[in-house]
Amino acid sequence: MYSRKQLFSGSERESLFLWGARQTGKSTLLKTLFPDALWFDLLISSDYKRLITKPDLLRETVLANLNTTPVIVDEIQRIPDLLNEVHWLISNYGVRFILSGSSSRKIIRSGANLLGGRALRYELYPLVSAEIPDFDLIRAINNGLLPRHYDAVNAQRMISAYIGNYLRDEIVAEARLRNSGTFARFLEAAAFTNGEMVNYTNIASDCGVSVPTVKEYFQIMEDTLIGRYLPSFQKRPKRRVITAPKFYLFDVGIANSLLGRGRIEPGTELFGKAFEHFIYQEIYAHSRYSENEYPICYWRTASQLEVDFVLGDHEVAIEVKATEQATDRHLRGLKAFAEEYTVKKAILISNDPLPRFVDNILILPWKIFLERLWSGEII
Repeated sequence: MYSRKQLFSGSERESLFLWGARQTGKSTLLKTLFPDALWFDLLISSDYKRLITKPDLLRETVLANLNTTPVIVDEIQRIPDLLNEVHWLISNYGVRFILSGSSSRKIIRSGANLLGGRALRYELYPLVSAEIPDFDLIRAINNGLLPRHYDAVNAQRMISAYIGNYLRDEIVAEARLRNSGTFARFLEAAAFTNGEMVNYTNIASDCGVSVPTVKEYFQIMEDTLIGRYLPSFQKRPKRRVITAPKFYLFDVGIANSLLGRGRIEPGTELFGKAFEHFIYQEIYAHSRYSENEYPICYWRTASQLEVDFVLGDHEVAIEVKATEQATDRHLRGLKAFAEEYTVKKAILISNDPLPRFVDNILILPWKIFLERLWSGEII
C-alpha cells in the first residue's frame, strides 16, 4: 500500500471530481481515505445496468443513506446523466460527492451537467518517488510508475495488455473513432514525439491521415489523460525562441513499450531520454498536488540553446542530464537562460554523486533534487 500525495488539499467538505488514467490507483486511494463511503462502481455490470436504465435510483439510494458520506461514484463518465441527480442532491441536501473517472471527454462532449462549479477538480497521476519506500530508479524507468506495473516481476506483459485493452480499444470506443488501426499507428508515431516538439505534418504523413485528424487524436490523448503538452516559454524573449509545444505521455513505462525500447540500462542514450521523462512526471505531479499549482514550460532558442523545464514565472530553470559528471557544456542552456531572465534557482539534475555549485548553477544528484522537491525546497 502506497501513501499517496494526493490528499485533496483545500477540498474540506466540498464535492469533487477525481480524474486519472486507468490504474493510477483512484479507487484504492478513495477506499483508503473514505472507507465508510456510500459507493457506486459503474464498472460493476449490475450497478451500471440499474443506473443507466433508471438514473433516479441514485437519488433514492442516497436519500435513504444521508448519514453515510461522502457518496462516491466511480467511473462517472460511463453514465453522464447521473450528474443531474448529483447536482440536485448537492443543491437540496448538501450531499458531498466524490466523482472519479478516467476521462471527462464523454461528459463534456455529451453536454452533460458539470455541476456549475459545485465540485472541485483533482487528478491522480502515476506513483512518484516520494510515495514509494526504497524507491528504485531503474525499476521505475523500465516498468513505469502505474502501481501494478511498478510492482510487477514481468511488467512488459502487463504494459502490453494495458496498451492493447485500454489505449487502443477503450479510448477508440470512447472517442467513437471508426478506424482503430489508424489510431493504433498514431499512438506509435506519437510515442516517437514523446519529449520532443510536435510536428503534426510529419505524423500525419506517417499515419496516412490529415493534419486536422492528427490534432484531433492529440486532443483525445489530452482528454483521456494519457498525454499532455509542455508549452514553450515565450515571455519577452531577446533571442528568437521556438514556439511549438512538446508532448509527453503520462507514464514513462507506456512510452518505453510503444517505442519498443526493451530493457533500458544506465549510460545509454535511451536512459537519458527516459530519465528526463521521469523527472518531468515528478515535477508535473508535484505542481498539481501542491497548493501552489505552478506552470511548467520548456525554453529553446533557434540557435538550439535549451532548458528542459522552466517552473513558475521563470523562478526555477531546470536542465536534466543523465551524466555522472556534469561539465560546462551541460550548463550552456541554463547560463543562456539566466542571461535573459532573472532566475531564483538554476538547477542541473544529474547522476553526480554529490551536489556542486558552478557559476551560480546548482548541480544536484537526482535523489537529492527529488527529496528537496517534495519537501517544498525547490519552488
